[in-house]
Amino acid sequence: MSVLDELGTYKELDPADMLGRIGELPRECQRAWSRGMNLALLPHYGNVDKVLILGMGGSAIGGDLLASLAATEGAVPVFVCRDYELPSFVDGKTLVIASSYSGMTEETLSSFSQALATPAKKIALTTGGKLGKMAAERFIPLLTIKYRSQPRAALAYSFISLVAIMHNLGLISDKSKNITETYRVLEGLRARFDVPIPLRRNPAKELATRLFGRLAIIYGAGFLSEVARRWKTQINENSKAWAFFEVFPELNHNSVVGYEFPLEVGRRAFIVLLHSPKLHLQILKRYEATSELLAQRGIEHQIMDAEGESILCQMMSLIFLGDYVSYYLALLYKVDPTPVEAIDLLKKKLAGD
Repeated sequence: MSVLDELGTYKELDPADMLGRIGELPRECQRAWSRGMNLALLPHYGNVDKVLILGMGGSAIGGDLLASLAATEGAVPVFVCRDYELPSFVDGKTLVIASSYSGMTEETLSSFSQALATPAKKIALTTGGKLGKMAAERFIPLLTIKYRSQPRAALAYSFISLVAIMHNLGLISDKSKNITETYRVLEGLRARFDVPIPLRRNPAKELATRLFGRLAIIYGAGFLSEVARRWKTQINENSKAWAFFEVFPELNHNSVVGYEFPLEVGRRAFIVLLHSPKLHLQILKRYEATSELLAQRGIEHQIMDAEGESILCQMMSLIFLGDYVSYYLALLYKVDPTPVEAIDLLKKKLAGD
């Protein structure tokens, strides 16, 4: 019997119940949508020609995903700033959304402080902290996150809340039916990925087992590019393991040439290709050709298909799978998936402790 099919494993290695947080994603997507839809905003907030998300880590990924989603329908461009410095293009036609789960992320606080001196429209998304205080003192619209978790487990609020805000402002098309579909599909996937489902019938456990002891490299394309980033960061933070991500078609212009050396890397690598039939036809051909090349080089890989009809649902279905895979991989490595001690240490060092 696999260690992933032994219930004692979960009680021992997951005392903070990261599994519970992952399983709550379908429900929290609905709640985050409702919270975003109910945020009171002035009508002129929709009079913008670009959106800028300020954030880091688990708070920034929502902006990345929003940018991918918006790009599929020719909506206003969405940019993400992971830096202390505010981009120089910010002006009165910019909607700036500062996203920090803790409200204490120093890069976000720095760039948001600079945004306050501009005529940009501003919104804050946080549980509180300094960011919440800054927004409240200046009467800036504030969406307070009431969900308690690690920032990366609050994806519903860092992403779906933004989708709702964009929808409310008329900056993207109506996504209400997509949210309903996403909830239904994710609930179905939870029944397939959850702990009681044995490894032989559980795609998430199976893929985690294949990734165990390997260098995980995630391939994505188009609206799945940032989903690949999410897989990478979840494997880093939950599994405490090396992982990287690459994007089609760019990877076909350089990375494929590097499959040859060092030989040991190729033998230890495992590539996951995130796939959807909605991707560009030429991109789909690149998935096939790249898979053939990987097979020729003897590099293990697996294609994972998105589920659902809408692009939003397809993105979330693969995110949900990646969250479960990274969780099961953590247990195979016999580590608690919740703490991120290296990040905490860096924060203390930067604070001068």
